[in-house]
Amino acid sequence: MLVKVILGGIFALGFAAQPLGDDAKAKSTKVEPKYFLGSERTHNKWSRTIPAVLRVPSGAIVQVETKEATDGQLEPESTPADVTKLEFDPIHPLTGPIYVEGAQPGDVLVVTLHEIEVGDWGWACVAPGFGFLSDEFPEAWLRTFRFAKGARSVTFRDGIEIPLRPFAGVMGVAPDTDERLSTIPPRANGGNMDDPHLTVGTTVYFPVFIEGALFSIGDTHAVQGLGEVCGTAIEAPMRIVLELGVRKGGRRLAEPEYETPTTYAVTGFAPTLDEAARKATRFMIEYLVQERGLERTEAYVLCSLAGELRIAEVVDVPHVLVAMHIPKSIFKQ
Repeated sequence: MLVKVILGGIFALGFAAQPLGDDAKAKSTKVEPKYFLGSERTHNKWSRTIPAVLRVPSGAIVQVETKEATDGQLEPESTPADVTKLEFDPIHPLTGPIYVEGAQPGDVLVVTLHEIEVGDWGWACVAPGFGFLSDEFPEAWLRTFRFAKGARSVTFRDGIEIPLRPFAGVMGVAPDTDERLSTIPPRANGGNMDDPHLTVGTTVYFPVFIEGALFSIGDTHAVQGLGEVCGTAIEAPMRIVLELGVRKGGRRLAEPEYETPTTYAVTGFAPTLDEAARKATRFMIEYLVQERGLERTEAYVLCSLAGELRIAEVVDVPHVLVAMHIPKSIFKQ
């Protein structure tokens, strides 16, 4: 969020925003958390040097609370003038890191999202100099929203009601570096993927780079379209119940992948949509060859027949994120 887009060849691919589909209705099994992490335990960089604030066994059910993306710089009564005063350093407070016992480099951290509850307010804005069309929208704009407990939709304005579909814009594990990396772009460790499919009922797979994985989560969105073109979603604090497990052996991952009740998906980040889409296509081919037993050319053709390239975000410079989805229903075994 809140980053200016400068992308070479960005319109070379004829992508269109696609409906989120039946997975928007997915529900996960009710579970009871045994571990709790409040929103006061946050950081906003990626590094193996950031110490864990919670240690859990593989298979743990954890409840986490998150802050909204400005870390308190915006409030329900804020005005567009406050948008022009935003400081970048506090952006993306992430709850964590969480050390998962048994996780080692080369393993896969399996994160299942069981519950996501939106807080009592949220905001969306246009910030000068940020967003996909920043040169066309130079003025600050802000709208805040109030949410009643259990709300299922939000009134954007008179006559426009948007169903809520909350998810975390940022999820990931620590990279194997002492450098403290910005949370803004997506990377191999996950990060700011801003993919609205990562909601309740979805299981996300992260490659593990360091012992304990060091999982963190934040930048929570009440609703966001594919692309996040103005630079923000409805940014809101949330309560999330998730399960953290370690998968050993089997196919190693280069970048995060995920599955919903109806879909398997891979992700690819890169400086341009062309590059990101190529990576996502290659990752799906690898999945089909190694997990579904297809020959490589067969897998390539199946990606063309049944795969769907979807833009997750185009605003988190220097990287965009593209996912490729394939429906599980085509596999009869």
